Amino acid sequence: MISYLKRIYQILRQLDLIIYYIYYATHHKVMNRQVLFLSQSRSRLDGNFEFIASAIRDDYLIETALGEVHDRKLLAYKMAVSHYIIVDDFCPIIYPIPLRHKTQLIQVWHALGAFKTVGYARKGNSDDRYSLTHRNYSHAIVSSPAIVKDYALAFHMKPKKILPIGIPRSDVFFHDDQKAAIRAALYEEFPLLKGKKVILFAPTFRGNNVYNGYYDYDHIHFKHLQEALGDDYVCIIKMHPFVQNHMKEILDPHFFIDLSSRREINDLLMVTDILITDYSSVIFEAALLPIKTIFFAYDLEEYIASRDFFYPYSSYTYGPVVKNEEDLITAIREGTIDEKKKAAFIDYFMSSCDGHATTRFVHTLLGGQDL
Repeated sequence: MISYLKRIYQILRQLDLIIYYIYYATHHKVMNRQVLFLSQSRSRLDGNFEFIASAIRDDYLIETALGEVHDRKLLAYKMAVSHYIIVDDFCPIIYPIPLRHKTQLIQVWHALGAFKTVGYARKGNSDDRYSLTHRNYSHAIVSSPAIVKDYALAFHMKPKKILPIGIPRSDVFFHDDQKAAIRAALYEEFPLLKGKKVILFAPTFRGNNVYNGYYDYDHIHFKHLQEALGDDYVCIIKMHPFVQNHMKEILDPHFFIDLSSRREINDLLMVTDILITDYSSVIFEAALLPIKTIFFAYDLEEYIASRDFFYPYSSYTYGPVVKNEEDLITAIREGTIDEKKKAAFIDYFMSSCDGHATTRFVHTLLGGQDL
């Protein structure tokens, strides 16, 4: 009885969307080939959204609802009349509502591969059958056939609805002209990067969500890092958008560039020589480039106990794994990549990423085929 009341409460929390039910009940016509890009965590059309939108701009009617939407009536109307609704993250505003028969809700998850657990695969979430999380998806896409089962578990979906057609945002890694243009633009914007060995420090967050996400800066002292590496290096810092706490150290702008305010990380990888991360899905994109990836996993046991991964952590680590600052500096200077393990990693997790994922997405999911 308590679980049913909890579900009713969750639905009632969405009373600001009551207008949606009015549009639904009064049979407002679904607009054929209207695509709504919906996200409460993005403020602009980037990531997978950008690649898909660019591909369909001339043939589809594009609508957006990004970030904090103040006009709830307009949002409700867009959701009620859109032929396709595309999301790329947890999006609680859409889960409680009944979708129109013609409307397809497509999850194009923002991360490649299957690394740290999400959704119903996450510890403590598997038995929450009354939860409204990740409901209503018509289809989802993944980067490889091997991980269909993992996302079927995460989203409580039938495996046949998880399509291994590749991830649109990965296409850029297979086009040399696009990569060169991105590098040139970054070098122009940040001349400090030129002629240096570029380190990208990009760990994921700790905590449960955007409201309590944090990073424990006590495990790394950036001044020590600078002193140990010297003038041959420069370091870009890209903290996860969920990280709410700020480092106390004052960074030397002649060595560090803090680009945490940028949502997308793909462009930064184009100028990166050495990636320092931990449990972030950026390891999948980085594997598509000649980057030395270092896994700075100072709290691995604690992270496994609280969050865990789809596969053993050793399945992902095609570069050095370190747990303290001293070993991190050694890995930056001397560490190497296991190229054979990296090739197997790409084959398992990203075999559907080949530079044509966006085209397949449009043809398969926005082309009107009966799937």
